[in-house]
Amino acid sequence: MSTHAERLARFAAELRFGDLPAPVVRFTENLLVDWFGSTVGGQGARPVQSIARFVQAMGPTDGASEIVALGRGSSPWGAAMANAAASHVAEQDDVHNGAVFHPATVVFPPALAVAQAVGASGRQLIAACVAGYEVGIRVGEFLGRSHYKVFHTTGTAGTLAAAAATGSLLGLDAARMRHAFGSAGTQSAGLWEFLRTAADSKQLHTAHAAGAGLMAAYLAQDGFTGAADIFTGAQGMAAGMSHDADPARLTDGLGERWATAETSFKWHASCRHTHPAADALLAVVRQHGLQPGDIAQVVAHVHQGALDVLGPVTDPRTVHQSKFSMGTVLALVAQFGHAGLTEFERDYRSAPTQALRERVSMVLDPEVDAAYPRRWIGKVTVTTTDGRSLHGRVDEPKGDPGNTLTRDEIAAKALRLAAYSGTVAPADMQRALDRLWQVADWPRTPWLLERA
Repeated sequence: MSTHAERLARFAAELRFGDLPAPVVRFTENLLVDWFGSTVGGQGARPVQSIARFVQAMGPTDGASEIVALGRGSSPWGAAMANAAASHVAEQDDVHNGAVFHPATVVFPPALAVAQAVGASGRQLIAACVAGYEVGIRVGEFLGRSHYKVFHTTGTAGTLAAAAATGSLLGLDAARMRHAFGSAGTQSAGLWEFLRTAADSKQLHTAHAAGAGLMAAYLAQDGFTGAADIFTGAQGMAAGMSHDADPARLTDGLGERWATAETSFKWHASCRHTHPAADALLAVVRQHGLQPGDIAQVVAHVHQGALDVLGPVTDPRTVHQSKFSMGTVLALVAQFGHAGLTEFERDYRSAPTQALRERVSMVLDPEVDAAYPRRWIGKVTVTTTDGRSLHGRVDEPKGDPGNTLTRDEIAAKALRLAAYSGTVAPADMQRALDRLWQVADWPRTPWLLERA
């Protein structure tokens, strides 16, 4: 009997564009465009610029792989690092609920960089990205809820996702793909402690995952060996990083269940754990015509993962930290109907926002917690200043597969992100989007924006 690691490696190595159902191809195109918007939107952020400067200092500065929105080239490793950091900072990149994992930010950066370097077609790029999504999501599901309590799954499972996508483009066979997984898994890292002090580590998590997974695949191509069973070995990932790992999730429905198409798009520019409650509160506000001054208290009924990640953020001191504050997010939603980039930048520390933030609390809800992570239910109880108790609920927050974004909404979101960062002119952004929608027809993967 082959191991889970062998079966997963064989799947990633042998997956081809022709194996993909048409709806999965179309959905992957949507994910690519959505990722591109987040990458452009994040390029102006200080931690992203720091990582980009590091990459350029390490060289080369004229490589074949594009650092998006900077108009400069680097090695595949350097471009993957820089773009992975950029695409995660605006908190608008996609998420897979069941894995509690952000696939785009660790899959598209290495895949695009390698595809540009080796001259892969758009169809090869799509197949590689689906391989990355399928592997990364399953590794996240395998590691379980206990893993996420301490580890940032996008940083840990992300190394495997990046290795799968890169290995696909490099043409690794199943044996070498398994070696790539071993080398990627041993580099898995990312701890949540940074949230307590608003540190920049979240961008380092994605940059490192993209770069480490890419390196693992290139090393495997050269004959470098990795652990044979990095997942369930006696001193592997499950042993060191989880108390509830489920190995069966690693190969669940390979080739039949397309986890890629289960991915959610993010509507609000904040941690995904805030979205269900934000949408539930928005439903109450709209149904009852509430103004911010009508709200005396909001109780968000949440799962344990939300308490673990959001609980430490009680007095956010930066825009990015505020995106992990349930009180701030709900305060912005109550005031503006949306917690977007502009609202955070302008109002996260305003007096009205802080006053509303102090009226928000979170409580563990048995129903919500039992459904998590497969379903992210949103429930709130709102007490009004005139004594009413109002309840709101959403079973699929905006962006979830059953309430997904249209292509027009994805494109509009990408244009808003570009306008926010100011790094790409509107006409250039529109041309890039038009090109991206045609990815399946590319004979060779181009740069997405003009060179500087």
